[in-house]
Amino acid sequence: MQNQTVPLILTFGVTDPVGALGIQADQAVFGAFGCHALTVSTGLLIADTARVDDLHEMDADWVADQARVLLEDMPVAAFKVGSIASMEQATVIAEIVSDYPDVPLVLDPFLSSLPDSGLADDDMLNAIRSILVPQATVLVLSQVELARMAETWRDGSGDGMLAADVAEILGSGCSFVLVTCTGGTGGLPCSNTLYDADGIVASCAWRHLPGSFLGAGTTLSAAFCSQLALGHTPAAALQAAHDYTCTALAHARRLGMGKLVPDKHAAAAPAPAASSALL
Repeated sequence: MQNQTVPLILTFGVTDPVGALGIQADQAVFGAFGCHALTVSTGLLIADTARVDDLHEMDADWVADQARVLLEDMPVAAFKVGSIASMEQATVIAEIVSDYPDVPLVLDPFLSSLPDSGLADDDMLNAIRSILVPQATVLVLSQVELARMAETWRDGSGDGMLAADVAEILGSGCSFVLVTCTGGTGGLPCSNTLYDADGIVASCAWRHLPGSFLGAGTTLSAAFCSQLALGHTPAAALQAAHDYTCTALAHARRLGMGKLVPDKHAAAAPAPAASSALL
């Protein structure tokens, strides 16, 4: 019998019967990078490849108990916090991760496949920003999600406010912000851009592929988290996660009558870039 030698990552998120989202998707991505997933369910989805019909919220005490039992038994190399179903869950998760300040935390709380993407409740947005974002190593969100979060602390349109909104979030204590889907106007490529307090750390460009995908964002954030668990810098982690996600999307499969599902086993996990991502 051998002792574990692979990094263990504890991920909080929804349970998806398709396996394209939430903790099932995280498990597949972590495995592709040689990491092992420890999973805590925050809710149960009723879903297929076309849509999410409903979400059954897990009791916050059950969320806490799932995590505490695991953490008392095994050391973790990273945390990933995905979709959260209630403010009570946000509170208990924040309490748990606060006991491990030296463990990297990737926060990716917005799930676009949910009916409201988790963005409808201002109180939930404020809770995430006030008790989870300050503890995050990296907050992952799209430009649309960033603008929606910004509406909870400022008035007026989000046009041209991306840099200011990122700076506001970084000022709350988050070390890095990864904004996905920036740019993309006038036929130009979109970018996934990583920021810290000094500005842009790294940026990776990509072009839209034909079709609609289920779980592309989850794939990217899980790959990024795997790289941090393996000890790589955030800039190198972005490049490796970006390359992996592009491969998974390029080989996506139509499993049902709905959206394409990224193939998380399409390629071996790429080695991290020797230098930071191209700016």
